[in-house]
Amino acid sequence: MLRPRYGIVALALAISAYAQQPRAYDLQGDVAGAHDPAIAREGKTYYVCTTGKAAGGGQLGIRCSDDLSHWRHCGHVFDTLPAWRTQRSPGTKDLWAPHIAYVNGKYRLYYAYSLFGKNTSGIALATNRTLDQRSPDYKWQDEGLVLESKASDDYNAIDPNYVEDASHRAWLSFGSFWTGIKMRALDRATGKLSFGNTRTYSIASRNRPEGDTSAPPPGLPSNWQAIEAPFIVRHDGYYYLFVSFDLCCRGLKSTYRTMVGRAKEITGPYLDREGNQMLRGGGTLLLSANERWLGPGGESLLIQKHGPDLIVYHAYDHTTGKPALQLSTIVWQDGWPTAALATTP
Repeated sequence: MLRPRYGIVALALAISAYAQQPRAYDLQGDVAGAHDPAIAREGKTYYVCTTGKAAGGGQLGIRCSDDLSHWRHCGHVFDTLPAWRTQRSPGTKDLWAPHIAYVNGKYRLYYAYSLFGKNTSGIALATNRTLDQRSPDYKWQDEGLVLESKASDDYNAIDPNYVEDASHRAWLSFGSFWTGIKMRALDRATGKLSFGNTRTYSIASRNRPEGDTSAPPPGLPSNWQAIEAPFIVRHDGYYYLFVSFDLCCRGLKSTYRTMVGRAKEITGPYLDREGNQMLRGGGTLLLSANERWLGPGGESLLIQKHGPDLIVYHAYDHTTGKPALQLSTIVWQDGWPTAALATTP
């Protein structure tokens, strides 16, 4: 008489376990070529902004979706490169690594400019009242430079990420190669650097592999220093730092993988699941290559009040080496995030 009941319980447990697995979306439409995606939501529409030239012209292309599966091109941020940026870095052809946040009634879009492999870079800010291109209020306003790095610095001012702590103080994490991921305090009202706290915090870096005595080319970092694309979210009393290890932008030779650590304070120390400090090369693996997609990284997260938490990133087709948009739900298990990489085209 008890067997049917036990069978129902077993089925319920199996369904629950399945529901707790992250889901990689089967994406369709305008997903090819997306790099360093930044995700936001306004109303029922999701928006993803990406590095570089947009379809049909302009910089920092935007894609839209109402169901997270079907994506379409729906505009760009800039028609042309801002004039001040052209004067500051005349060799730069594209704008990189956007991040979108909603603050004080406006969308803030942080973006970067640089030369590939150089740390003569900068992070700037644009604002808009809406992401809906059909609205009469839609207009991106460039707010200019936020932060820059020079060849004499030991960090690289790219890959910006705006984040607020539990007290609504504003911060900017950023960085790529050299001595790793950094953080600066911001003035929440302006989105620019704080005049009260001018400290540059170090929150994550890589370790030189044992026995490696190689020297990088003059003025360039070594491959073992590859850490970039920071993104911080707050969840259940912790700050989680997501980063990309290893090499992007190399097609079939791309080795990106997405790592994560967490801290009780936004400025660290960030530890991985085994207790290793991310400042000393630690990190828990979240996403790595499979037989279909290579180099998952350049990630951005959306923590939702209604609906699943999401992570977007790019990965490289294992046959063509070309990047494409990827999207997964995030499931939190035992205090740590899990995500999935698609197995289909």
